[in-house]
Formats: sequence, structure tokens, C-alpha cells
Amino acid sequence: MSATAQKKAPMPTDIRARKGDTPLVSLTAYTTPMAQLMDAHCDFVLVGDSVGMVLHGLPSTLEVTMEMMILHGQAVSRGLSRAMMVIDMPFGSYEQSPEQAFDSAARLMRETSAGAVKLEGGQHMAPTIDFLVKRGIPVMAHIGLTPQSINTLGGYTVQGRGPQADNLMQDAKDVAEAGAFAVVLEKVPEGLADRITAQIGIPTIGIGASAGCDGQILVVDDMLGLFTAFKAKFVKRYAHLGEAGEAAIAAYAREVRARRFPGPEHVFADEAPKPKAGA
Repeated sequence: MSATAQKKAPMPTDIRARKGDTPLVSLTAYTTPMAQLMDAHCDFVLVGDSVGMVLHGLPSTLEVTMEMMILHGQAVSRGLSRAMMVIDMPFGSYEQSPEQAFDSAARLMRETSAGAVKLEGGQHMAPTIDFLVKRGIPVMAHIGLTPQSINTLGGYTVQGRGPQADNLMQDAKDVAEAGAFAVVLEKVPEGLADRITAQIGIPTIGIGASAGCDGQILVVDDMLGLFTAFKAKFVKRYAHLGEAGEAAIAAYAREVRARRFPGPEHVFADEAPKPKAGA
């Protein structure tokens, strides 16, 4: 491969093979420009159903539709050449039956060029994961806090404490056995996340879990300080672009009202400039 040759995007089998290796890096993306920014730095990029809250102002992920996921998946796909794209299956698109899940997953992959789908749920979704994988759909699982189930979980609460720990461990084992190539652990106690990571053969991707997981993921708008409706404990702000953006907009508004913008350098003369001699 030449120095200028483009690095090939990893496949689900490549992600699975990274178990216990250098930690996997992932972020969510919903637009082409954001995908372009993270493409060289992430192993995989998730088109998350969090788009409903982050970009569309919805109160939860429950109102996100297949059409929304496809639209944003297509946008992200245009911005990626090195990172693998995984796309969330929205609420109501896979829970009814394995057959429904296959139809939805096949549509998402066909219309967005995603390399894999992600779905929420542990033991009860294992048969569906098995059904999909056997039919050529790579699946990333998601256990612990599953945002599509907040109404039954009692909100955005930590999962896996006390008596819940054994059940969550079984969730992890079942999705791994069913054929998931990786599993997201969201808002899981650190010690339990470490035990799960040690006991299953697929990579664990932490979000509010443990640095000992096989990889990490954050919502990009959270870590850049663009989405500030609320801040989870597990989010680290690597920038404060929301504050910077608001300051820039305020400066623009002041200049417009004071007629300082546009300035001479931003407007056009009545006559086109004459070409320079010898040009």
C-alpha cells in the first residue's frame, strides 16, 4: 500500500478482533461535516437515535423514526471513508419479531451503506440477534441503561447495582453468545463493567461504565459542548463550542445592528475590477 493509499474502513469482524487490544474509539455523528471531522480518529462512528434529542429537540429517543435514521445515516455515510458506520435501530422497528427486525435492519443497511446495526436489549433480544446474524446482519448490542426503555426502567438511572448485577451479566453473556460482535455498556457500575469485559469474548464499549472496557463512545455534541440541555456525569467536555458559538452570534448581531457588517471587504464594487497588466 502506498503512503497516499486510503486506509480501508474496518468491518465488524475487525472490531470484534480488537477485544483486549488498544481501546476502540467511537463517537456519534448525525451530519456529513461532523462525520468528516471524526473519520480519521474513530474506529467506528454511530448514527445514534440520540439524534432525536440532540438535533430535533425531542424529549426522548422514542419518537425517532426509520426515516429520520435513514436521512442522517445517509448524511454520515457521505462523510466517512476510514471509519466503519453503525446505525441505531429506532424504537418499534425490531421488538415485535425477528422478522420485523430483519426487514428494518436490511432497509437501514441498504439505504445508508451502514456496516452494522445496533439494537437495545439483553436476554430477551438474544434470539433476534441470532436471527439477524445468521442472515448476514452484523449486530452491535446495547445493554445497561437502554434509553428506549426509560419508561420501564424508571428514567436515566444506573443499571446493574445490587441484585441487578447478575441479570446484567447474563444479558452480556447472552448477546455475545447470540453473535453480537460488540456490546455497548451504558451507565453500568465500574466494577460490574470490568467483570463483564473479562468474562465475555466480544469488545465492550463503555459510556458511563469503565476505562477498562474495550472501547469508549460519547455523543459528540455532548463532548464538544454543543448540546447542553443536560450533562450526564460520564460526559467530559473536551470543548465548549456552544458557548463560543453563542458569543460569535452575539458579536454578529451587534455588528449588523451597528452597520459594521458587512464591511468594505465583504461587498462588491459597482464595476468589476480591471485585470492587472500582463495577467
